[in-house]
Amino acid sequence: MTYLGQFSLWAAFLVGLWGGALAFFGRWQERPALARAITRSSYALCAALLVASIALWKGIFGHDFNIEYVAGYTSRNLPTYYLISAFWAGQKGSLLFWAVVLSIFGALAQALTSTRFKAMLPYVAGIANIVTIFFVAVMLFADTANPFERLAFTPPDGRGLNPQLQNPGMIIHPPMLYLGYISLTIPFAFAMAALLAKQLDAGWIIAMRKWALTSWLFLSIGITIGMWWAYVELGWGGVWAWDPVENASLLPWLTLTAFLHSVMIQEKRGMLKRWNMALIVGTFLLTIFGTFITRSGVIASVHSFTQSAVGYFFLAFLLVSGILSFTLLYTRWPLLEPESQLESMVSREGAFLYNNLALIGIAFSVLWGTLFPILSEAVRGTKITVGPPFFNRVNIPLGLFLLFLTGVGPLIAWRKASLANLRRQFVLPVSGGLLTAGALVAAGLRNGWALIALGLAGFVFVTVLQEFWRGIRARKAMHGESFVIGLVNLVSRNRRRYGGYIVHVAMLLYFVAFTGLAFPAKTTVDLQPGQSAELRSPFGHTYTFTHMGVSQYTALNRRVSAATLEVAKDGVRVGTIKSEKRQHVDSFGQPTFEPSTEVGIRSNLQEDVYVVYAGSPDGTERASYSLLINPLVAWFWIGGGLLTFGGLLTMWPGGPQMKTARRRAAPQSGYAVSMAGAAE
Repeated sequence: MTYLGQFSLWAAFLVGLWGGALAFFGRWQERPALARAITRSSYALCAALLVASIALWKGIFGHDFNIEYVAGYTSRNLPTYYLISAFWAGQKGSLLFWAVVLSIFGALAQALTSTRFKAMLPYVAGIANIVTIFFVAVMLFADTANPFERLAFTPPDGRGLNPQLQNPGMIIHPPMLYLGYISLTIPFAFAMAALLAKQLDAGWIIAMRKWALTSWLFLSIGITIGMWWAYVELGWGGVWAWDPVENASLLPWLTLTAFLHSVMIQEKRGMLKRWNMALIVGTFLLTIFGTFITRSGVIASVHSFTQSAVGYFFLAFLLVSGILSFTLLYTRWPLLEPESQLESMVSREGAFLYNNLALIGIAFSVLWGTLFPILSEAVRGTKITVGPPFFNRVNIPLGLFLLFLTGVGPLIAWRKASLANLRRQFVLPVSGGLLTAGALVAAGLRNGWALIALGLAGFVFVTVLQEFWRGIRARKAMHGESFVIGLVNLVSRNRRRYGGYIVHVAMLLYFVAFTGLAFPAKTTVDLQPGQSAELRSPFGHTYTFTHMGVSQYTALNRRVSAATLEVAKDGVRVGTIKSEKRQHVDSFGQPTFEPSTEVGIRSNLQEDVYVVYAGSPDGTERASYSLLINPLVAWFWIGGGLLTFGGLLTMWPGGPQMKTARRRAAPQSGYAVSMAGAAE
């Protein structure tokens, strides 16, 4: 099967190169048959890479340890579900995964895009083909990057999967992030195609909107699952450490979020055309930058692949792509004149501009902090690492400003807001925010940043409630609908808008959870069986932990030492928590990796009890524990679920009524938009 896989890679390389060359150098504009051939090259490229991926799957599930990649990331006793994730666990497999998924997306873009954009589709195919064959070329020509490379001998068993990767997050988190990164190539391809074809109205936005939303949703889910994975696997009790690879996933999410907001101004007012083009190009380049950071080894990270020359292929591709893209944008600059001007900063357009400035400000600070070790080493010869205090100091104020704008945007009218509009729209949300902050002060909270964050969360929540309530009330007045029917019809006729509001609520839940996580209670104890320790939570509860003992057993592909604590809350027993030390072994019982730790967590909506078993002296049941109480962590995962629901709702196709409502809504306030939607 390796020969078939290798042949498929070469076939993909040649057919992709042929399709890309035809797209840019063939005179297909007046030759429909040639344009169709370019489209078919996308399908052929996809078919070849699917065959290559099947060949690698066959090697993984057939335990063909003569394949270096299979021997390095699987073993005979590795559970089946981790055999699936082994496909993308290593650098070689992840390159093939990226290429095959991108080829699928490229083929789908050709198959699903309306024929009214046919003047752009060959360019889209060409760009998608070229990006795909770059990944194929890395596998074919870079040292130690070919997933079908064979060993000089066949070992009896493979090394297995790193213990930190043997987590359900491994099955979901990398694919979600990869899907977000990969699908961003399609909006980029449409943007470049629009520039090449000189079709610079809003058509390219309509053609690629679903792809941009899909990318944003995949990135959001991937980042959230990555936070959960870090929380349950690494044993440090946090969800975000400003690690370089974490930052690399956040950067395109920030700029894509800015694009999804600013592109609405272009659709409604014909403004920010140049800015939006630059944003989508920059977002695509940030996905390549993130891949370079992950694969080059230039910055140390627990999440990155081992150091290799593959990263410098990505650096070269990043530079070439950036130069060509921005050169093309520069040549089309005069064609991107705005159709109208900003009339007032106190308007919805102004709120979106501030939103973009905040997001880009956060992105710049994250990029600067991530690159600073490289820059300091180049200038001073010493690598200086920027830690969480820098990122927190800069991004907490910007993040709170962004949260404030999340509540402000829906309340302000387009073009120019009147004083009467502002008074009518802001009374309830501002009151909600102040009441939230006042209640927290009365409850004893004195931290300024926490009060601001939670007060703004109350402001945003009341804003969203007000928007839903006014729309439902309008439908009741005009159609006599009940609350439930009015809500369903309101949302179904403007899914993009109300799905966006649900996403805003999800984001405020993230802010609430981050605020709570800043106030943990923690201690370290050594306990003999029967001994107890107490820890008081930030919410005033007293937890008592009683050590029950340590047990040893074998499970699946590991030897386990499990320490158990009985937990009582305010004197009432609530259950037990078990934390483990694991030693993974191969099918012959030999250790394969350093011992790992599995944390124990007991969670509710208010706080998490988080236990880390640090080990025991040999031959005893005495145990060392790290005990933490983390407030409000569950709201991260609730926010992630709500964000997924809101994102899917926003992407769900709407009927002609929704499009009519959007056209009518352009010069109106949020209340008028609700009335227009209800009238449909």
